[in-house]
Amino acid sequence: MLVNEIMAEDIYFVHVPGNRTNALEIMREKKVSGLPVVKNGTNELVGVLTRTDLVENPDEEQIALIMSRNIITASPDDDVKDVAIKMIDNNIRRVPIIKDGELIGLVTASDLVNKALWKMDIQDPAENYMIEKIPTSWDGTPLNVAFEIMRYYKLKVLLGLNHDGKLSGILTETDFIEESEVVSERTVHNTSVGTEGDKWSWDSKSVLYVIKNHLKFSDKTIKDVANSDLVITTTKTSVQECANKMRQRNIEQIPVIDVEGDLVGLVRAVDLIKAISD
Repeated sequence: MLVNEIMAEDIYFVHVPGNRTNALEIMREKKVSGLPVVKNGTNELVGVLTRTDLVENPDEEQIALIMSRNIITASPDDDVKDVAIKMIDNNIRRVPIIKDGELIGLVTASDLVNKALWKMDIQDPAENYMIEKIPTSWDGTPLNVAFEIMRYYKLKVLLGLNHDGKLSGILTETDFIEESEVVSERTVHNTSVGTEGDKWSWDSKSVLYVIKNHLKFSDKTIKDVANSDLVITTTKTSVQECANKMRQRNIEQIPVIDVEGDLVGLVRAVDLIKAISD
């Protein structure tokens, strides 16, 4: 299967020069986690901007200073296996498709799962592709605390547990962004400088004002926001069936339970595509 058979051609992108506010609005409205960046007035690809880039750089407004310039691209005539390998080797979830130097499409890990992997007769069990160290928290945890837990694990998902320690919901980076806003906070730093040896001298005071942007979350908790209509899989569920579940529900990750019903892992689209490259 070739890239041109699965790539999205009707894609959303932003321009440079441009600002974060516009980019975030597009991500929220179109429910995408990343956007190619092109030079204004052309289709020349100059970068890629992700939600993570916006979260990690709340003080920066200009897209050109936030986006990643180290772009991994592919051709429409490449094999989908080659694109899967590029995603795995570079730890990325999307690859812009270039022809004659211009952006013509985009392939994401979800595209590989939804349009290719679910059709392949791959019966390897999910346990061979799942991750075992996943962020979890009590579902009564405030969102600001939950967000820091997710960031600590350097993942884009967090699982909520109820009072019995059972899985009750799942939160993605998108959910956190929807419940947050960028706010500016000013702090004042004072320093006093007196004349040495002169007890009658006036102290001179230097005042430094520091303005820093940060994400502010609503007062909600995990259970107020998390998706509780969960899709679950077992350690023995095949790759093909996992991919089909993701395709049917348009999701990128599925919690994995063992035969006793206990949470043991998480399988993501970026994990499953390893089966294509094997």
